[in-house]
Amino acid sequence: MSIASINPATGELLASFPALTPEELDARLECSAAAFALWKRTTFSERAALLRRAADLLEADAESLGRLMTVEMGKPLRPAIDEVLKSAKGCRYYAEHAAGILADSNIPTEAQQSYIRYEPMGAVLAIMPWNYPFWQVFRFAAPALMAGNVALLKHAPNVPQCAVAIEDIFLRAGFPVGVFQTLLLETEQVAAVIADDRVHAVTLTGSDRAGRDVAAHAGKALKKSVLELGGSDPFIVMPSADLDKAIATAVKSRAGNSGQSCIAAKRFIVARPVAEEFVSRFATAMAALKVGDPLDPATDLGPLARPDLIAQLDAQVKATLAAGASVILGGAPLPGPGCYYPPTILVDIPVDSPAYRDEFFGPVASVFVVDGLDEALVLANDTRFGLGASLWSNDPGEQQQFVREIEAGQAFVNAMVASDPRIPFGGIKTSGYGRELGVEGIREFVQIKTVWVA
Repeated sequence: MSIASINPATGELLASFPALTPEELDARLECSAAAFALWKRTTFSERAALLRRAADLLEADAESLGRLMTVEMGKPLRPAIDEVLKSAKGCRYYAEHAAGILADSNIPTEAQQSYIRYEPMGAVLAIMPWNYPFWQVFRFAAPALMAGNVALLKHAPNVPQCAVAIEDIFLRAGFPVGVFQTLLLETEQVAAVIADDRVHAVTLTGSDRAGRDVAAHAGKALKKSVLELGGSDPFIVMPSADLDKAIATAVKSRAGNSGQSCIAAKRFIVARPVAEEFVSRFATAMAALKVGDPLDPATDLGPLARPDLIAQLDAQVKATLAAGASVILGGAPLPGPGCYYPPTILVDIPVDSPAYRDEFFGPVASVFVVDGLDEALVLANDTRFGLGASLWSNDPGEQQQFVREIEAGQAFVNAMVASDPRIPFGGIKTSGYGRELGVEGIREFVQIKTVWVA
C-alpha cells in the first residue's frame, strides 16, 4: 500500500511512496544495528560537529523546508519556517550541552572511586506526529544522537515528504549511513518493529489511544518508552491579570498551527469580574483572524491537516451544542475545497459534553466562567489530561497556589505554554510519561551504569 502526501488546502495528491516490504525493513534494522556498533564509540565532539552541520543545513534551507511543510500539512508558511529554525536551535543546544549533561557523575562513598556513567541504549524508534513534522523529530533526534544512540523515524503517514527530507538532512550533514533512518511504514507494521531485538526503546507523540497501544507493545517487550500524548490545557484568567497581554496570548495559543497543538490553550477559565470584557475582546480578536491559503503571508489560519480531522472536530462541536452549549463565533466547517474550519468560541458548556471532557484539535475555544481561583483550579484539574496549563494573574499568592495545585507537567504564569530545548517537556495523567528536552530529555534514553572501585 502506498503512503500518500496530499495538500490539505487543495486536496491535490503531491506524491506517494510505497511502504517498506518486510525484507526492506529487515535490511534497515540490520543497518541500524551495524551503525550503532560504531556510532556509540564516537566522541561527543565528533557527534556535536555533525549536529551543528545539520543545524547549518536547516537554517540554510529553512524557506524551502518550511514550504514543504506548508503544502504537505497546511501550516502557514511563516510559522513553518520558524519551526525549521527552532529545530536548528534544538540541535545547537544539545551539540553544546550534551557532553556536560552526560559526563560521569562522582558519588561520594567510602570507595576509592564511585561514579555514574551514562551510556547509549541503542536504536530508538520514534513514532512522530504530523502537526510539527520537523520540530517533533529534531527534539527527539538531537539528544538521542548526541547520547550515542541511533534513530529510527516512523513519521505520520500524511507527511512522508517531510520524513524523507529529514533523513536527507542528516545524511548531507555527514552522519554515517544508518545512524538516522526514516522508515516509511503502515501503522500495522509498527508492533513488529517495537518487538524486534534490534530496537531498544520507543518514543511516541500522539493521542492517548495510540500511547496506550505503543506502551502495551513496549511493555510486553520490556523496552523503555516515553509518551507525549494529548492535552486539554486550561488558560486561567484572574481579575488582576493584564487583559491586553492575556487576550493577545489567548488568541495566539488557541489559533497557532491552526489550533492543532497538544499544548494549545483549549479551555479558557475566566474569573467573573473580567469575564464579559475578556469574552467580548477575545471573540473580536479571533474573528479578525484571516483563514485561507497557508502560502499567503497574510494568512493566520490554514487548513486542518486531513479531512477526517475536520470531520471529527465538527462532530465534537455539534455534540457539545446538542448538549446545551452556545456558540458565539464560528461553529461549522467552511465551504469549498480544503479542510478549513473557522475560529470558534463555545460558552455555557455542560459538564458531560465533548468540549468539557475531550481534546479539540482545531481552532475551537471553550470558555468557562468561575467565581475565583479555587473554583478555577477544580475545573482546570477536572480532566484526564495533564500536559500544560497557564495562569494570568499579578497576585503572588494566586501564582503560588496555581503552581502548587495545578495538575500538569508544565505550569506557566503570565506566559503561553511552549516547548524550549532548555527545559523538560511532558505531561502527567493520560498526557503521558517521561520527558523530552532539557537535561531530563537526553537522560531518558541512556543506560545508567553505577561504577564502584574499592
